This record gives sequence, structure tokens and C-alpha cells, in this order.
Amino acid sequence: MWRLIGILVTVLFAVAAAVVTWPQFFRLERTYPLAQIVSLRGFVVLAFALVAVLALLLLTARPLRGFAASIALVAIVAALANVAVVALRGTGADQLPEQTATSLRVMTWNTAGEATAPDEIARTAVATGADIVALPETTEDTGTAVAVAMRELGRPMWVHNAFYPGWDALSTTILITPELGDYSVIESSKDGTSNTSTVPSAVAMPIDGEGPIVVAVHAVAPRPEYMDRWRGDLQWLADQCIDDHVILAGDFNATVDNMAGLGTEGGTLGQCTDAAAATGNGGVGTWPTDLPSLLGAPIDHVMVAKGYEATGSLVLESKDGSGSDHRPLIVQLEPVG
Repeated sequence: MWRLIGILVTVLFAVAAAVVTWPQFFRLERTYPLAQIVSLRGFVVLAFALVAVLALLLLTARPLRGFAASIALVAIVAALANVAVVALRGTGADQLPEQTATSLRVMTWNTAGEATAPDEIARTAVATGADIVALPETTEDTGTAVAVAMRELGRPMWVHNAFYPGWDALSTTILITPELGDYSVIESSKDGTSNTSTVPSAVAMPIDGEGPIVVAVHAVAPRPEYMDRWRGDLQWLADQCIDDHVILAGDFNATVDNMAGLGTEGGTLGQCTDAAAATGNGGVGTWPTDLPSLLGAPIDHVMVAKGYEATGSLVLESKDGSGSDHRPLIVQLEPVG
């Protein structure tokens, strides 16, 4: 009787481990609470490692030896599988390649409203050579202050913004170098008729020149009461990436695990793929800054369509004390063809 119970518990544990490790297979990657759990793979590894240690300790009790061994084996396999996923996506490339005549650098940083000083944002953007800066939770006034500071540092930028009435988190700002030509945020972004549900994204279209379409992203967080809105936001973002020259940059409040099934033509989200995962930083957490980066969630992304190839990326852990609970992400892109 007890042996059968042990076998049943082991089978259930193995199924649970599989669901937690790869919810995409079961089409549960955007279901509460698995959507949240899989976003924190570092903690999943620690949890399975703890179970394995406890099970190994139980090996000293002869009546439980078989049960403990099977639980330990499942936990070890699950921990190693999660480690492998993180390692394959990248655990921290720490420098960008040299800029070329055609390269484009994109920086995204959720600044947490007024928590991050404009001068700090400007210095970071200039130091990293950013051509496009996506700033969720940043008002137009703050974005203007950042642009002024960047101009004084020799890097002028145009400021674009979309907002919903309310506090700073309901505003998203984009800075774009004049070298890419003139841009304008489309009307549906401004009036919210086609946008993310709760916090705004901004779709900036080139008026002249040959610059990319830029979407500064801010999806709602997947809190239990907002799960439907969150899923809708991710689908809306996927629908924006239907052109070869689209760049999505910002706070997606989702990892690439959560985006499973939303890609088309080989993309991760619409036709876009994740630049950090392609260049060795896909497993590095960008939120929150009070956790080590390998325990955090990589929810800030730069996603690029087929017209661009990611050649490098950088998650700036050195800015953890700057006020925001997000880390800046910078990627370097090269046009294809």
C-alpha cells in the first residue's frame, strides 16, 4: 500500500516538475501561476535542488530509500534541465562589439517614474552609444530633460511620447537620434485606440529617412487580476511585428517562455526574435534589481524583425543603485542585406 502511494507521489512530482520546467509543452505558459513561476527559473533551480538535498537525506531511512531515491532523481533532472535552459539563452555577455558605420544601438530602461534621475539616464545612453532609447514609466518632461542632458554631452535626440492620464507609470517615452530621420508617434498610440491595455506603448513611424519602425513597449504586469489584459498585450505586441524593419524595445513583463506560440515565420513574438537571447544574455534577469541577475526575470527585451541581426547585448548591473527596479538593456544591431 505505502509503496503504491510512493509511486503515485513520484509520478505526480515528475509531472509537476515537467509542467514547471516546460509549461509551453502543456500550453500553460500564460496561465497563472505557471506564467510567473517559469519567469524565475533561477528560483526554480534552487527549489528543485532543495528537494533533491532533502530527498538524499531521506536515503538514510531504509523504509523510505526507494521513494527518496526516485524523488531525488526527478528533482536533479529538473534542476539540470532548468540550468540548461538558462545556460543556452546566455548567462551574461559583458561587452558590446565595436560600432560599425551601419550598426544601430538600442537601449531600454524602465526608469520607475522619477526614481531614476534624468542625468543618470542620459549618461548611460551616451556612454553606451544608444541611437534609440525606450523609456517605459518616463514622462515626456523627463524624456525632454534626458534629451537636453544628452545634447549637452554631444548626443542630441528627438523626444516622442505616449501616455494615459495619471501618474508616471502611465507614460512611455522614446528618444531617437536625428540621424535616423524624423519620426512621429502614430495617433492610435496617442489616443489608445490601438495600444497595450493598461500602461501605454508608443509606436513611432519614420516620416522620412530609412529608419526602422520603433515600438517602445510597456505591457501590464501579469498580476492575477490582470492576466487577461496581459495576454492581450502580448498578442497586440506580436501583431506589431509584421514588417521586416520593426524593433520592439521595453518592459514586456514577460519572458520568452511566456511568448511561446505567439511567433510567426520563425519569430518569438510575431516575426521578431529576442536580441539578448541571440547574443548571450537571454538568461540574465533585468528585474528586480534587488535580486542577483541569475535569480531575476528577463522581462525587458529588445525584439527585432528579419531586417536586423543582433550582434551584441549588455545588461547593466552596474546601475542597480540608480533608483529603478529594472536594469538597462542595450543591444547592437546590424541591418540585414
